[in-house]
Amino acid sequence: MWVSGAISGGIPEAEAFVRANPEWVAVAGFVAVIAIAGAYALVRARRSAGVKFRRLLAKKSEIVVLMHPNPDPDAMASAVGIASLADQLDVDATIQYSGQIRHQENRAFRTVLELELDRLDHVSDLAAESVVLVDHNEARGFAGADGVLPTAVIDHHPGDGAGEEFTDVRTDYGATASVVAEYFDDNGAAPVPPDKHASEAGGDLVVPTRAATGVLYGILADTKHLTVGASEADFAAAAYVYPGVDQDQLDRVANPAVDAEVLEVKARAIAGRRIEGSFAVADVGGINNVDAIPQAADELIQLEGVTAVVVIGERNGEVHLSGRSRDDRVHMGNAIDSVLSDVTNGNGGGHSRMGGGTVTPEIDPTGDEDPETVDRDELCDELFRAMAGDV
Repeated sequence: MWVSGAISGGIPEAEAFVRANPEWVAVAGFVAVIAIAGAYALVRARRSAGVKFRRLLAKKSEIVVLMHPNPDPDAMASAVGIASLADQLDVDATIQYSGQIRHQENRAFRTVLELELDRLDHVSDLAAESVVLVDHNEARGFAGADGVLPTAVIDHHPGDGAGEEFTDVRTDYGATASVVAEYFDDNGAAPVPPDKHASEAGGDLVVPTRAATGVLYGILADTKHLTVGASEADFAAAAYVYPGVDQDQLDRVANPAVDAEVLEVKARAIAGRRIEGSFAVADVGGINNVDAIPQAADELIQLEGVTAVVVIGERNGEVHLSGRSRDDRVHMGNAIDSVLSDVTNGNGGGHSRMGGGTVTPEIDPTGDEDPETVDRDELCDELFRAMAGDV
């Protein structure tokens, strides 16, 4: 009786309060709206990046997964992972790149995993309007690249690039493939063992064997088998995809035949190196395979007493540099950038442990004079000064 009386009596009193204090009711309504909006924003903020990206993909009918020029295993692994996720959401995905795939490791990755990759030379070659950049955050390497406004950017390199609808750049990660692995994990996808069918994994999404194998090798390649620049997230990502890895394919990718020129360039780098203190610079001269230069740098940095190296080579008039550092005093990307920033048509950069750059010859438009070339002896001297901190 008391309860029913209180309720029945309370309704008229409430109505009277509303009529007498409309401004308080408006304030209360506004506060309620703010509270609801805040709660929704909090839920969205807590939603994982992988779930957000999946929802973005699901709204598209087709996408281009664009790798950086001359893609490496991390770029290809990331692209394959994104394309696999898109395929399971009934989204057509085309993987594209500019440049060439020449390094024996990269060629083996593509061949063993039977990847379908389309090469492009011009922005008009893009297979779809929605572009997802992986392992780089600003499109480059083809005509009209500066006009590309990507829908999404997924990367682990520092840079100013961003996606129109989605940006996930994690510079503390050793590989972009680790980010892609997390996307699958965020959505509850189970890796499919090589001896199982995808239907046996259960769930709406899976990590196919090819994607799992590629992602693991992408992580291993960019972190030197989880020894350089690897974060806790990289280890976790590798462990997550491991059950789906095809060990035979992984071995074939990791141990491809080595091109004879690569061995020759390594030998020239070792024999012709200049040493100043613990730093080395080697000019290997003319080459056909540009990918031999970073491989020679990998070889030189292993020499006893050497803590930082740069290898220089030339192909068709263009000078290529690749550097490695295991010296905390030498930020290799900054060292190469500081030297090439003062060289006409020079461009360089990279991480603390790894860097690279190019010098493109300046061609006389009239054709009356030979292209101007950089003085490579002077370039070597400048590199030594930069590694010594004299910049």
